[in-house]
Amino acid sequence: MPYRQGSARTRQRAVLLAGIAVLLGALGIAVLLASLLARGKEEAGLRMLAWQDRGTTRNLQELILGRCYSYVLARSPELGDKDCLKIWESLKQAFIYKNPCNITPEDYQPLMELASQPIPCNKSLFWSKTNDLAHRYTKSNQDFLTLEDTLLGYMADRVSWCGDPSAPGINYESCPKRSECESNPSSVFWKMASKMFAEAACGVVQVMLNGSIEAGAFKSSSIFGSIEIFNLNPDKVSAVHIWLMHDIGGPQSESCSGHSINRLKSILEERNFKITCEDDYRPVQLLQCVHNPDHTDCRPCTNTT
Repeated sequence: MPYRQGSARTRQRAVLLAGIAVLLGALGIAVLLASLLARGKEEAGLRMLAWQDRGTTRNLQELILGRCYSYVLARSPELGDKDCLKIWESLKQAFIYKNPCNITPEDYQPLMELASQPIPCNKSLFWSKTNDLAHRYTKSNQDFLTLEDTLLGYMADRVSWCGDPSAPGINYESCPKRSECESNPSSVFWKMASKMFAEAACGVVQVMLNGSIEAGAFKSSSIFGSIEIFNLNPDKVSAVHIWLMHDIGGPQSESCSGHSINRLKSILEERNFKITCEDDYRPVQLLQCVHNPDHTDCRPCTNTT
């Protein structure tokens, strides 16, 4: 009898252990599956968001710091008290680890304050569709400044950046175009910088527009037409001079009496600005003639009387 009882107990233990093993095995499989599922979700969440524009400029920190130091030490020594490291950190904090379609003006406010600078009266030059010509002119004539000739614009000119909620917080592969979302890092930055540049203008300001564009020299949807023009202060700005430039040998799509220029004049007059407009402002046209010296538009005027 004792032998039979022992055998029964042994069998019971074996069945119990086998059941425990099956249960543990099932639990182990469940844990493994849960772990794999969680890891899959985590890896999916870590994928960078994909956009249509170029990604963040490589070595962005070194580039921004280098431009900042170059500007405040060599180009404008009067700004030597600017802290370039703080400026870089405030730019980085404006977009890093953030969805690049959810950027706000508040994100950039610390940067705007750190990098702000006074603009001498009569030196502000605004532009639209004349990027290359306007900056060739300010390089040859130090009497004028575009936004890109200020510290903020100089650091950011032709540079791209955007963040991403996943590590490392910066997307070097792609950034959103304005058509994908308006509240992207680049658009918000340039709108704020343009607003600040316009608010700082005083005395006579210049606007360089392109009269060879078929769609019209002035566009209400441009940065100048939608932001800068409405942030010029009539109490500080005495007059607005429009320089309507045409490509050498190119089409004369619009003159100072054209439809879009008249619309611009109307907006400025409503805001109580004095206005002048000149077709092919000669000092700028002479700069165009460097590449077209033999063209009839570039020949000196002769007095026939």
